[in-house]
Amino acid sequence: MKYRSVFDIIGPVMVGPSSSHTAGAVRIGRIAGRLFGKKIEKANIHFYGSFAKTYRGHATDVAVLAGLMDLSTYDPRIPEAFDLADKAGFEYNFFEEKALSKHPNTVQIEMFSGDTKGVVTGVSLGGGIVQITEVDGFPLKLSGDFPALLIFHQDIYGTIAPVVTLLAENQINVSHMEVSRLEKGYLALMAIETDQPVSEAIVAEMLKKPNIKRIVRLS
Repeated sequence: MKYRSVFDIIGPVMVGPSSSHTAGAVRIGRIAGRLFGKKIEKANIHFYGSFAKTYRGHATDVAVLAGLMDLSTYDPRIPEAFDLADKAGFEYNFFEEKALSKHPNTVQIEMFSGDTKGVVTGVSLGGGIVQITEVDGFPLKLSGDFPALLIFHQDIYGTIAPVVTLLAENQINVSHMEVSRLEKGYLALMAIETDQPVSEAIVAEMLKKPNIKRIVRLS
């Protein structure tokens, strides 16, 4: 699809023509890229439900790809996402999935960098509002509207309390928190949304705590 100007797909505040299919898609792609935390060399983008049926007409493919390259919803380069990716050597593939999903506007993004792979699933709820529902197999509910920490840790007693205590000592209020695990005693994920951004210094202190493996900071 060709666009005469950026305003063919971007409104004054967010991507159009549909906030669910484009603005939300940019946000999901951008959050996914930041959660991956590495330069993405290749992405397999799987569309489900309404996304699978209309992604070409609503420029959802353009939007997700733009987000993966860390473009914001108001970046004038969004219509050029394919060209930008091609020039950067960013390999991408789109798949129309027939399987049913819990939400009609669902996209699953597989990201690759060398031998590293990351998988993020997100849904677009309308009005540019999104929710990340899965990261590397761990279920969660992450809005992307607030500063957040995704803390991968060993599923061992006493791991969570020191992290929460450190936030309290730095007067950082927790607005939402959830913990998930795939198997008892192995790797688990602590997802924390906060009212204030968490500094790199605080994250460094967290990494010194027992059983903490990796932390992704979203600001």
